[in-house]
Amino acid sequence: MDVLYLLIPVSALLVLGILGVFAWALYSGQFDELEQQGSAILRPARGDLDAHQASVASAPEESFPTI
Repeated sequence: MDVLYLLIPVSALLVLGILGVFAWALYSGQFDELEQQGSAILRPARGDLDAHQASVASAPEESFPTI
């Protein structure tokens, strides 16, 4: 029974912490434009290629070994 004196305040602090993290995520824009972010994986990445990617992208297909 004495353990309840510890568990109730700890659980109340845990709930307040979770609500605080949720409020931070809500007000910092983590949940904005969910559909656009979900389809971002399907679009090609915009960015510079590193040296290895650039050499592979510019190489003709005949130079790749076939299995």
